[in-house]
Amino acid sequence: MTYLYLALAIVAEVAATTFLKLSDGFSKPLPSIVTVLGYAIAFYFLSLTLRSLPTGLVYAVWSGVGVVLIATIAWVFQSQKLDTAALCGMGLIVSGVVVINLFSSSTPH
Repeated sequence: MTYLYLALAIVAEVAATTFLKLSDGFSKPLPSIVTVLGYAIAFYFLSLTLRSLPTGLVYAVWSGVGVVLIATIAWVFQSQKLDTAALCGMGLIVSGVVVINLFSSSTPH
C-alpha cells in the first residue's frame, strides 16, 4: 500500500505542476484551484508514504519520477524541446533511483 501512496503522491504532484504552468501566475481560477488541490493531495499521500519508508528514498523516487513525468508532459503537451543533454540527465536520474531501490541498504527490500 505504501508504494501506491507514493504513486498517488507523484501523480498528484505532476498534475499540480502541469496546472501551475497553465494557471499563468495564479491569474486563471480553474488551473489555480487544480494546482492547490493537487499539491495538497500530493503532500497528504507523501506524508502517508513517510510513515513506513525512509525520507531519502521517498524523496529520491518522488523527485526522479516527477522530473521525468513533468518533462515528458511538457514535451508532449507544451512543445518543450528536450535535447540530448536533457535526455541523458533524465536517464541518469532514473538510473540513480533504480540503484537506490535495488542496492541501497537504506531501502527495505
